[in-house]
Amino acid sequence: MLAVVAFGGNALLRSGQKGTFPEQLENVERTCENLVPLLKQGYQIIIGHGNGPQVGNGLLRHAAGEAAYGLPAQPMDFCGAETQGSIAYLIETALDRVLKRNGLSQKVVSLVTRVEVKADDPAWSNPTKPVGPYYAEAPQDGAVYREDPKGRGWRKVVPSPVPVGIANVDLVGRLAREGWIVVTVGGGGIPVVDGRGVEAVIDKDLASALCAVKTGAEALFILTDVPKVYINFRRPGEQALDVLTVADARRYLAEGQFAEGSMAPKVRAGIFFVENGGKECIITEAGELGNASCGTRIIR
Repeated sequence: MLAVVAFGGNALLRSGQKGTFPEQLENVERTCENLVPLLKQGYQIIIGHGNGPQVGNGLLRHAAGEAAYGLPAQPMDFCGAETQGSIAYLIETALDRVLKRNGLSQKVVSLVTRVEVKADDPAWSNPTKPVGPYYAEAPQDGAVYREDPKGRGWRKVVPSPVPVGIANVDLVGRLAREGWIVVTVGGGGIPVVDGRGVEAVIDKDLASALCAVKTGAEALFILTDVPKVYINFRRPGEQALDVLTVADARRYLAEGQFAEGSMAPKVRAGIFFVENGGKECIITEAGELGNASCGTRIIR
């Protein structure tokens, strides 16, 4: 059975960490260890992942290099490609260790992936995705900045268009069904319009869901930092959900039960997957993988 597994942000960087190479490698290896039960159950696996902090750090490095040494800063799509490659290296290195330690024979391959978005997507007129550092005042450089609701300063925001196509996705599916573990759509993929990179950020869970649909995967696992999806999260009447139908998921979204920038996009990705041929989407934390009752299952 083919499954797409979308790594959450804490798979790479945890609260309080600086993001050093040893920290990130250890985090990734710990997350990859949790894939072993799925592999032993016979799952063929495709891995998607986030790259938000890494892209932000990359943009800072480019800006610093330009200021200090006159090195030309590169655009966001270039930084996305850089971080796809570096994070894929971390995943391949960590997963190779895990596979050998557990006596598993699968091999890992990574693809730097372009993801097509539409030129007329409404997101272009409403940038919402924060990227890069915080500023005491909004820079006057032509970009759009919005003040952080937690009072940390001003931050650049870019559009987050809906992914509509994935380059070489047929190859991804073929390799996975031949037994390769494939790392793809990193950070949601490099957004392109008619083959040209654009300044935007694609939601990595939605890109992973699209990959799952395009490859005919039976299951989509979205990893996060809580074991299940909750209604009334951290409020009176908090309730963990074992099963969530598409109809109930839409109702809860309309009620504002799931926070934007947190659980809401994961639930939307799950809805998209099961409405387009997937059997079920499981939203859970990595340590729960392999348990029969793990996570919240979104079903039609």
